[in-house]
Amino acid sequence: MPLTPEVRDLLALHMVPGLGPRLTAALLERFGSAAAVRQATASELQSVPHIGPKLARDFHAALQTLDVDAEVAQLERFETSVLAMGQPGYPAALAEVASAPPLLYVRGGLLPTDTNAVALVGSRHCTAYGRRVAERLAGDLARAGYTVISGLARGIDGAAHRGALQAGGRTLAVLAGGLSRIYPPEHADLAREVQASGALLTEATMMQQPLPEMFPARNRIISGLSRGVVIIEAAQQSGALITARHALEQGRDVFAVPGPVDSAASAGCLDLIRQGAKLVRGIDDLLEDLGGSVVTTAPTAATPPPGLDDTQRRVWEHLAGGVKHLDELAQQLELNVQQLSGALFALEMKKAVRRVPGGRYERT
Repeated sequence: MPLTPEVRDLLALHMVPGLGPRLTAALLERFGSAAAVRQATASELQSVPHIGPKLARDFHAALQTLDVDAEVAQLERFETSVLAMGQPGYPAALAEVASAPPLLYVRGGLLPTDTNAVALVGSRHCTAYGRRVAERLAGDLARAGYTVISGLARGIDGAAHRGALQAGGRTLAVLAGGLSRIYPPEHADLAREVQASGALLTEATMMQQPLPEMFPARNRIISGLSRGVVIIEAAQQSGALITARHALEQGRDVFAVPGPVDSAASAGCLDLIRQGAKLVRGIDDLLEDLGGSVVTTAPTAATPPPGLDDTQRRVWEHLAGGVKHLDELAQQLELNVQQLSGALFALEMKKAVRRVPGGRYERT
């Protein structure tokens, strides 16, 4: 969908180096809109608390020279949506946390059921034990109706995504860098699978390299999207413990999987349990604290809306299998883009289907 002028202005602010969520919120409060911020002089920007003369000059210069059209072109090239805080589609749970990103980049689609999400995170250098536990817990959570969230990193994160996918569930991956390049590169195929059955998300601009300091900030989004965070194998200095701290600050449940007492890979988890994190031995422990499995309505034989022509009925019936991308529908139904777009538009007008982020469609 084309970006509205308001979102384009927010995108411009988001692209300014050094302008994080807190300063963005302060600027919007002071000037009333992103458009007004873009039009402000350096001296006017300096009137905002915590923006001194140098920052004001730097921000003003960046706003005059940054190329929003180039960023929009990258969004289109990689079929990426932009969700603005306060607007429809932005995850409500994330919007409630401190320093929530003003903009969220999404490849794939978010669903209302993703509010029932659990994050599984842990060491990049995991043991076979940690990988096995992560895959099993993720699969069990997916079968219980929960969305599994992780960071697409090597080790525990990758195992968690794979476990959810193998169980036929939904999974979301929150990246530190931009969505034009997947990191780590060996997870490119995994990223495509995650996108097909969930979404890739980030606050980083499209071409942004994943710098080391961006990973701790990324972790607040992982916990912010989740009802609870499960730590699986974390050393005492592990980045996964940063996610646990964010979860505590955000009022989320923190769980930890125990490991051998003499294993450095589980030292952080054992410390968390001593400090009061909830011990997890398996899915039963999680479901007890989360309130059980998520009740989902099984698909039933629905009655098609009246007045559908043959093409519209074929599209509607094909969407019984779940969310489908426009290209996937065209290929499977052997329809050209014009035929398919016309049918989908008619079905949207009849409120029989709806569009979700990432060029995908589902039945209402």
